[in-house]
Amino acid sequence: MKMKTINILLVLLMTFSFAANAHGDKNKDKGLFKGIDTPAAKVVLAFHQALETGNQKQARAQLADDVTIFEGGRVERSADEYAHHHMLSDMKYLAAMKSDTLEHQVTILGNTAISASRSQTTGTHKGVERNYQGMETMVLEKQNGEWKIKHIHWSH
Repeated sequence: MKMKTINILLVLLMTFSFAANAHGDKNKDKGLFKGIDTPAAKVVLAFHQALETGNQKQARAQLADDVTIFEGGRVERSADEYAHHHMLSDMKYLAAMKSDTLEHQVTILGNTAISASRSQTTGTHKGVERNYQGMETMVLEKQNGEWKIKHIHWSH
């Protein structure tokens, strides 16, 4: 129970910190990228790289077996479910788009890490011009000495 409370507090802290930075200030470029050189952040970046380059094996390797992924009102409840359902369509979509990270913050507390990022995505997919800001929150967990993505929430 204590770890759950810590995780909830960490998520709230990241949410409020991220929201404060997302609303902007006079020093908008300062502090928007924090903790991105940590081992947990490198897992997030490796996952993104794998999706963008179509490397299914590498993308799957970054995910915990029991990952939950929330996107567009849908939920996938395992890495295998994601790999067999939406991973390929996500890869095709990202191959057609250009995405620039506007903000990325990673906070680690013990064996849990929270990654919160914001990006600008542009391009044409299936004949439709797209230009939007997306948000991503990931929860990572250290399992057997390795960081794994345990939860993803994507929105735009």
